[in-house]
Amino acid sequence: METERFDVSTPLARELASLRLRRKALDSNDVPLPDHTRVFTVSNQKGGVGKTTTTVNMAAAFAKAGARVLVIDLDPQGNASTALGVPHSADVPSVYDVLIDDFPLSDVIQQSPENEMLFCAPSTIHLAGAEIELVSQVAREHRLRTALEAFLESADETWHYVFIDCPPSLGLLTINAFVAAREVFIPIQCEYYALEGLSQLLGSIELIQKHLNPSLALTTILLTMFDGRTNLANQVADDVRAHFTDRVLQTVIPRAVRISEAPSFGQTVITYDPAGVGAVSYLEAAAEIARRESTSHQDKEARA
Repeated sequence: METERFDVSTPLARELASLRLRRKALDSNDVPLPDHTRVFTVSNQKGGVGKTTTTVNMAAAFAKAGARVLVIDLDPQGNASTALGVPHSADVPSVYDVLIDDFPLSDVIQQSPENEMLFCAPSTIHLAGAEIELVSQVAREHRLRTALEAFLESADETWHYVFIDCPPSLGLLTINAFVAAREVFIPIQCEYYALEGLSQLLGSIELIQKHLNPSLALTTILLTMFDGRTNLANQVADDVRAHFTDRVLQTVIPRAVRISEAPSFGQTVITYDPAGVGAVSYLEAAAEIARRESTSHQDKEARA
């Protein structure tokens, strides 16, 4: 069998050769689907860390791998809805109607043009006032969880992943996301002050665990905006791995122009630049998350 040869005489050539090998590895590996619905809230109280970008690209990566995925856009800015190409003008039924007026979640979900397996419950401008309106609601912290559980129980299809994109502040919308989820997914940018505010977020998670959702767990940390040419990025990565060990994915998301450009075209980087380093990195992160869960499940069965 003939071995494929690549020109590696320059840094750019080596980078392109590495990317091609990574694409081939992804093509040859099946991504295992979970045997239950995994519900993530993607959160970081520090802004500008790639939270929404990570939410939509991880969701699109899993959908491309064959999973049925729902994104719940809890951020009043509606950036996740925009990136998924889902209409979210003021007259569109949205998450606001679910939280405030008890609409079934199935009434507001739209299919994303990204992928037939990718869906979104959009945010609209009305969600900006939901923080105040939720104060007087019965079971105000549990409204999203109640709606999501009812939706999943009545669904004819199997939903493999739910990603909840929440605002950067800790208000009732974010609390609803934490209560509805089982897993917390934290993107951390590889820049100065990366760990700033993280202790506050971890404290918030502990409070939610203690008082509202004992099954909530921080399971996944993804390093974003990584530039391996700088000492700072590598130092931040080392610090995060030292603090959180096995919860940090080995895959990192590089700083890439295409990732930033994609939302302006109503797309994720998975479809906007499918062969690029950004798409490949998110697909690798999805595969790593899926394999970790599969391995963990097999270990539990072996112990039983």
